[in-house]
Amino acid sequence: MSLLIVGTVAFDAIETPFGKTDKILGGAATYIGLSASRYLKTQNLVSVVGEDFPQEHMDLLSNRGVDLNGLQIKQGEKTFFWSGKYHNDMNSRDTIDTQLNVLETFDPVVPEEYKNCEFLMLGNLMPSIQQRVLDQLPNRPKLIVLDTMNFWMDHFWDDLIEALKNVDVLTINDEEARQLSGEYSLVKAAKKILGMGPKNLIIKKGEHGALLFNHEEVFFAPALPLEEVFDPTGAGDTFAGGFIGYLAKTKDISFNNMKRAIIHGSAMASFCVEKFGTERLKNVSDDEIESRLNAFIDLVQVEMHL
Repeated sequence: MSLLIVGTVAFDAIETPFGKTDKILGGAATYIGLSASRYLKTQNLVSVVGEDFPQEHMDLLSNRGVDLNGLQIKQGEKTFFWSGKYHNDMNSRDTIDTQLNVLETFDPVVPEEYKNCEFLMLGNLMPSIQQRVLDQLPNRPKLIVLDTMNFWMDHFWDDLIEALKNVDVLTINDEEARQLSGEYSLVKAAKKILGMGPKNLIIKKGEHGALLFNHEEVFFAPALPLEEVFDPTGAGDTFAGGFIGYLAKTKDISFNNMKRAIIHGSAMASFCVEKFGTERLKNVSDDEIESRLNAFIDLVQVEMHL
């Protein structure tokens, strides 16, 4: 099943209570692609970088089955850069610096060989860019997943509301769900957001798991308790990559299979937070993934007689 990923490929500089980095590989599409590569042999990428983006990073993505024909390389320009500092609880962070660079003028071009994708992951980007990708596809994909954030709600509300009309699954965190809906109760928030167009809604709650809603059903998956969380950067995108990667592999987009996909996404995200940036995702093995999935099963399994 063909998967098209649209999102940022970037540089990050991160500081947590456990250390700090200089510029390292980051970006929503990077995390999504590395995570989805555990389920799919090939994925297609639409993104943009500057001439400062090193070949070794492109080789990493290519070696994981990410096709880069849709990656624009802007000569004379710099790659998108974000710098942030996490607080002791690791649930909150301060943005130190954001340099849009090539993103300021990014006009996504979907190559012809990508246009009949069956699965589409619209990573966190300006809503108008997400919509321009949708407008280039001659046929509607089997599943469209869209991720967004509060910045776009603050500055591009109308564009975001328009984009939401076209998606099957929206993924946001609990704070963003409350902002988007104007409701504090996540149940009320989900009802209002589903009324905006998405058929399904995933509300990510970090170390407290994730909720999956449609118009009739609700599912909750806990996060796996970890002894150490080293760096939460990219965990949500890694979750999204595991989620849509599993759905594309199994070719089943039913609500019941989305429950399984959330467990797979949560398992992949649990690896991401164990080291800085993408480092852990580069080296995780199939055996480790299977072991962690079994840990999730043990975590939620209970025998009851009513």
